[in-house]
Amino acid sequence: MSRIQTTLEALQSQGRKALIPYVTAGFPYANITPELMHAMVGAGADIIELGVPFSDPMADGPVIQKAGEKALGLGIGTSQVLEMVRNFRSKDSTTPIVLMGYANPIERYDLKHGADAFVRDASAAGVDGVLVVDYPPEECEDFAAKLRAHKMDLIFLLAPTSTPERMALVGRLASGYVYYVSLKGVTGSGALDASAVALAIPRIKQHVKIPVGVGFGIRDAATAKAIGAVSDAVVIGSRLIQLIEDQPHEKVCAVAADFLRGIRAALDS
Repeated sequence: MSRIQTTLEALQSQGRKALIPYVTAGFPYANITPELMHAMVGAGADIIELGVPFSDPMADGPVIQKAGEKALGLGIGTSQVLEMVRNFRSKDSTTPIVLMGYANPIERYDLKHGADAFVRDASAAGVDGVLVVDYPPEECEDFAAKLRAHKMDLIFLLAPTSTPERMALVGRLASGYVYYVSLKGVTGSGALDASAVALAIPRIKQHVKIPVGVGFGIRDAATAKAIGAVSDAVVIGSRLIQLIEDQPHEKVCAVAADFLRGIRAALDS
């Protein structure tokens, strides 16, 4: 059983919803990520999604694209991200960490370090799940099996356009949780329609038997509470990135924690 499954089952037994913040590794400062992760956990985060910087992030809007570009400019790549996870794990052995990113950095890592090096080294660092935006489920059976053998989950995206057939395939391969993209478009775009999400989740759960988290467009306590009422988890990324992007180093963690405490209180109310 993975840390993700253990965490989500514990929350479900308490009648609580998971809070999953997303931050780009190495943003806004190259050395701040482990400290920021600890601050987010202290503010009520249940799982952390850690973005692996990539030059062509097709699913990310301008806010997260900019964060990724800055992190790349600071020299942050997959190896540095894994070192951040190891650093975090030295003080926190329980909070699940999901790496979110794209196929290219994973495949480049394997080319550089040997076949299946990413899975091996991510597991050794303390990663619990991987979400690869451009790995379609049709091409992921082997990768999913390798992750499961190392007690890591492969997390898939579903969208408003996903067919029942795609939902069923994801339901068969996914573990940990499924991430429902609430909007058509990239991260941080559009206005969230909670009523549409409320209609979509039961359709997904006809095919997916693990928890369903919702992200894209959740920007404040009110939208988080509305989405938490109909889903198992709430994912917040772009708004968090916006809040910390221009902060001085010494204020980044406090600003992020203050924001997440408000979201946590809304989800628990």
